[in-house]
Amino acid sequence: MAFCSNSVVHYSSCCITSNTATRSSFVPVSSFKCGSNGIRVSSKFRIVAKSNSDAQVTQEQSTTPSSVLSFLCPLLKLLSGGDPSRPRNATLELATSSIASMSRFAWGTKSIAESSPNNEIPSNLPINLQLFEFEACPFCRRVREALTELDLSVEVYPCPKGSVRHREVVRRTGGKEQFPFLIDKKSGISIYESGDIVECLFEQYGEGRSPSFGLLESTVFTGWMPTILRAGRGMTLWEHSTPDPPPGKLELFSYENNPNARIVREALCELELPYILQNVGEGSHRMKLLLDAYGSKEVPYFIDHSTGFQSGDYKVILSYLFDTYSTVIL
Repeated sequence: MAFCSNSVVHYSSCCITSNTATRSSFVPVSSFKCGSNGIRVSSKFRIVAKSNSDAQVTQEQSTTPSSVLSFLCPLLKLLSGGDPSRPRNATLELATSSIASMSRFAWGTKSIAESSPNNEIPSNLPINLQLFEFEACPFCRRVREALTELDLSVEVYPCPKGSVRHREVVRRTGGKEQFPFLIDKKSGISIYESGDIVECLFEQYGEGRSPSFGLLESTVFTGWMPTILRAGRGMTLWEHSTPDPPPGKLELFSYENNPNARIVREALCELELPYILQNVGEGSHRMKLLLDAYGSKEVPYFIDHSTGFQSGDYKVILSYLFDTYSTVIL
């Protein structure tokens, strides 16, 4: 099995620190263990590291985007309209999310994997990828676009600013608070840097394919547009989110550049709710799973397996999430 290349990709990560103390231990899906002294991370994963000189260059180059995003955080929060649980202007929401999708052109819309009736994906296939990220980060978006292209499912662990669970896992596993951060349970690799992650994913799962033209290069120029247009939604932990992880599996059928699905992912991030992301871009092998569950190819489609709730209406999903995973009565 081929392993990831260690080439340096400029401006490929977001690094926003948080001084918030951990309120509860993170309950992992499979690879992490919680002990009496806190979180213990499985030692079978190895961090894919660059040489000392490469690491120094990358850290210096990542200062600029990190500083920009740190500056944008309070500004975008001010412009976002405040409490994400409050009623929203649906026309404005869809307009800004649709323009955000247009700014990324076709990236994150289609699967480049060849689809046929003989290679449909079974519903019980194990998920090997775990992605720690936050929705508003342009470099995390780059990785999610690649996951849509490769038609890969992934366990998503949102790490908003103010995170009480998942950022601690990243610090303990990789040694620093930087996003995105990917763990591949199949190969035993843990890796930072969005450009390296994308190259790694294509080497491991691309079957000889390469990322769509411009996917990697365009992030620096237009990757910020959804963050700005959405006024920083999916960047900061909601103050009334429950400190405990959900009791059961949350599952979202989506593809990266869908305007309605983006709004749901933002809420999941602001509530720091881990979920299984089933990518169903155009041509996805996973489309039959969506049709069997929902009877339609439209996304988003969300399932809370612990309560039985399921819906394909983003407004209904938002209301459910903020009502169910809140410490206050709305």
